[in-house]
Amino acid sequence: MAHNPRLRNVLTLYTLADDIQCHRVRLVLAAKGVSYERELVDAAKPPSELAELNPYVSAPTLIDRDLTLYETTVICEYIDERFPHPPLMPIDPQSRARLRLLQTRVERDWLPMVAAIKAGGRTGETARRQLRESLLASVPLFKMAKFVLNNEISLADCLVAPLIWRLPALGIDLPRSAAPVTDYGERLFASQGFARSLTADERALRQ
Repeated sequence: MAHNPRLRNVLTLYTLADDIQCHRVRLVLAAKGVSYERELVDAAKPPSELAELNPYVSAPTLIDRDLTLYETTVICEYIDERFPHPPLMPIDPQSRARLRLLQTRVERDWLPMVAAIKAGGRTGETARRQLRESLLASVPLFKMAKFVLNNEISLADCLVAPLIWRLPALGIDLPRSAAPVTDYGERLFASQGFARSLTADERALRQ
C-alpha cells in the first residue's frame, strides 16, 4: 500500500489491455456498477506516474483517492467491501474459505499454464494440453451451481470467466463433454457487466 501523491476524486485503474488479472479487476468493478477511469498501460513502457504509485510498477493498480492498491486479490476484496452491493463474497466463513482456495488454485495452477502457452514452443504445447485436461477434470465443479461454487456471481467468477473467455485464443477447443464449462462461460459473457469489462484487445480475442 502506498499513498498517492495526486489526490483523485474517482477510482482510477491502471490496467493492461489484455491480461487475466487486470480483466479480473475490471469485471469486479463492472459487477458492482462502479464508475472509474481506465488507464491503459503498455507493459514494456509503463508511465512514470505508475512507478511513483506502485513500487513494483505493475498492473492492475487501483487508486481510490489517497489509497493505492497493487495486489489483485487485495484490490478485488477491497472493491467488494468498499461497494457492498451486490456482494461478491459469501457470508459464512467456510464458503468464503472455499472460494479463496479456488482462486488460489486458479492462480497457482491455471494462470502459469496460460503464461506458458503464450510463451510458445514445446513448453507451450505441454501447457496447452495440461490446461485442457485440467479444465476437463474440473467439469463437476461447473455442474455444482449456476456459477462457480454459488448460485450468484462471486469474486471467483471474476477470475475464472476471463480465463474461459481466452480459451479459443489460447488454442484450446473443449469437447462436448465439457459443455458445463462452455455453458458457464456463455452465461457470463452474455451479461452487460462482462461486456463493459472488456478492452478492445480482449473483445477482439473472440471476433
